[in-house]
Amino acid sequence: MTTTAQKISTELLDELQGALTHGTVARRVETLRRVTDLFMGQSADYSDDQIAVFDDVFNCLVEHIEVSARIILSERLAPNPMSPPRIIRKLAFDDVIEVAGPVLSHSERLDERSLVENARCKSQAHLLAISKRKTLSEAVTDALVERGNDEVVESAASNAGASFSENGLAQLVERAHSSDALAICVGSRKSIPRPHYLKLIARASNAVRARLEAANAGSASDISSAVKDAAKFIQVPEAMSKSAAAAHRLVKSLFEDDRLDDNQMIAFARASKFDETNAAIACLADVPVSTVETVMTESRSEGILVLAKVAGLSWDAVKAILDMRTDLGGAGSGEIEVSKDGYERLRNTTAQQVLRFYRMQQQTDVSEPA
Repeated sequence: MTTTAQKISTELLDELQGALTHGTVARRVETLRRVTDLFMGQSADYSDDQIAVFDDVFNCLVEHIEVSARIILSERLAPNPMSPPRIIRKLAFDDVIEVAGPVLSHSERLDERSLVENARCKSQAHLLAISKRKTLSEAVTDALVERGNDEVVESAASNAGASFSENGLAQLVERAHSSDALAICVGSRKSIPRPHYLKLIARASNAVRARLEAANAGSASDISSAVKDAAKFIQVPEAMSKSAAAAHRLVKSLFEDDRLDDNQMIAFARASKFDETNAAIACLADVPVSTVETVMTESRSEGILVLAKVAGLSWDAVKAILDMRTDLGGAGSGEIEVSKDGYERLRNTTAQQVLRFYRMQQQTDVSEPA
């Protein structure tokens, strides 16, 4: 430890000993204020050893001060990226949200592990404070979506700095089915992957669809087309449409060159290439891509089995497609086992008849006045 650090250590420990010995609350609070002032004034210049000394002093003092003083300490230390890490963690796990909130929302000293631990055991108010951080990792948002109430989940979904795993997004879309406010938050995210957006739009209420259109005035025509007939998924936001169009061109080229086979289908599905997989099924079954997207985002898998049988796909290819759906929040493994038995018993002629009936039903729906 340097001479400067030794001086700081001696001064702080002498101050601390005096405050604890005399024992008055006012003396301890005054000591805390002076120590905090000393730290905040030169925190950028302190070494790790010096910061560790302050950490020891802060941790001693917070055991002997009232809530109001802990709140002030939290508010002052939270924005400082050099704040002592142990006291920051201690404040973050304080049961009083007014103490924990500032550091949970702002402190850069809290690592991902501490945030996940906090989200898994503390109150909904603590989770809400975490959801407001500048950035949120997938591990943290997974914990928030798993335990959080509607307010917490909506806050996380509307946070532009939040990242979500595939499982987290699937849970968000599922929960959005019963919450218009959450559906709007999720649908307004610019980074939402195409399959999740399609499923969200399919389940959204008319009010949600109108709000999404109003909130995205720059892409109003695209969204308007999507929400007028969500079951057919005619359009998606502009950024997604370009990506999907590129995938469709690739698949069409493979199909025209007679290179779109079972193995290529399996490769697309195992790589979770949603647009390529849909386009491949559409080419092989000779149906519009919108038809494939419709059945791919339904909760049950019968439609996929029918299209796959018409396309002449092997069970290995079908299973790869169903596994991709599972990864994207679709069918579970139990349904896949049931689907295998059904697929093996399904005749191609029956699948063709079902597809013809489905096409007739679509034409009837289009021709009938709204």
